[in-house]
Amino acid sequence: MADLTHISESGEAHMVDVSGKAETSREARAEGRVVMAAETLDLILRGDAKKGDVIGTARLAGIMASKRTSDLIPLCHPLMLSKVTVDITPDPTLPGLHVVCTAKLKGQTGVEMEALTGVSVACLTIYDMAKAVDRGMRIENIRLLAKSGGRSGDWRVEG
Repeated sequence: MADLTHISESGEAHMVDVSGKAETSREARAEGRVVMAAETLDLILRGDAKKGDVIGTARLAGIMASKRTSDLIPLCHPLMLSKVTVDITPDPTLPGLHVVCTAKLKGQTGVEMEALTGVSVACLTIYDMAKAVDRGMRIENIRLLAKSGGRSGDWRVEG
């Protein structure tokens, strides 16, 4: 296992200096899901949730959260993202919603945290908007699926 990049030799947390790194195109994709009762999924898909358009609101919340990652995660660099997408698709086999966030930029550091933050907040927004009818919903399996660019190269989850 590699040394932790955010820990100094004396054990203190610090922001990594990326000023010497080359700017490269970088992309990261993360996923998560919200498992709910079939009736809750139907309600969301019909557009009958009391708080409004659950999927549209969650998509916007995920995009906004990705852009604010450095405000939420103490040692993340503020990044000028060039693209963020949040795709939310129904999955009746869960039943629930599958969320995928992709973040892109040309810069000196990766966008994995931005993709993970986007997924997390989109899932939390789904929960918030539907909790009045289904408090038993579960947010599950938030994880990085792939990243590309940078010195460490490309990585993709296996399987």
